[in-house]
Amino acid sequence: MRIVLTSVLVDEQDKALRFYRDVLGFKPKTDIPMGEHRWLTLVSQENPDGVELLLEPDAHPAAKPFKAALVADGIPFTSFGVNDVQKEYERLSALGVVFTQKPALFGPVTTAVFNDTCGNLIQIAQRH
Repeated sequence: MRIVLTSVLVDEQDKALRFYRDVLGFKPKTDIPMGEHRWLTLVSQENPDGVELLLEPDAHPAAKPFKAALVADGIPFTSFGVNDVQKEYERLSALGVVFTQKPALFGPVTTAVFNDTCGNLIQIAQRH
C-alpha cells in the first residue's frame, strides 16, 4: 500500500490553481471537468510521478467550519517538505505570501507556516 493522492480543501479551484502552480511551483497533472467542479491535481516538479495533490472544493457543509477552526487555532492543514525552509520562506515572502509562523527550529526539523489564500494554513518543513 502506498499514498498516491492527498487533498487540500480550497474555496475556489481556479484561485487555488494559480496559487499552488504559480506561487508554490507545483505542476498541473490532471484537470477533468466534473459538473460544477473539476478533478484538479498537481504534482511536485521534483517528482512528477509522485503523490498528487487534489485541489478539492470545500463545498461539503462541514468543510468550511473545519477549515476555520484549524486556522483559528493556528493548525496547518498539511505540510510540504522543502530542502531549505529559510530560503523558501524568503522566496515566498518576496512573492507576497503571508506567513503566520516564521522559520523555527523544533528539534530535528525547521518549519514555517503560511496562508494559502484558499482558507488553509500550510506548513513547510525541513529535516536536519
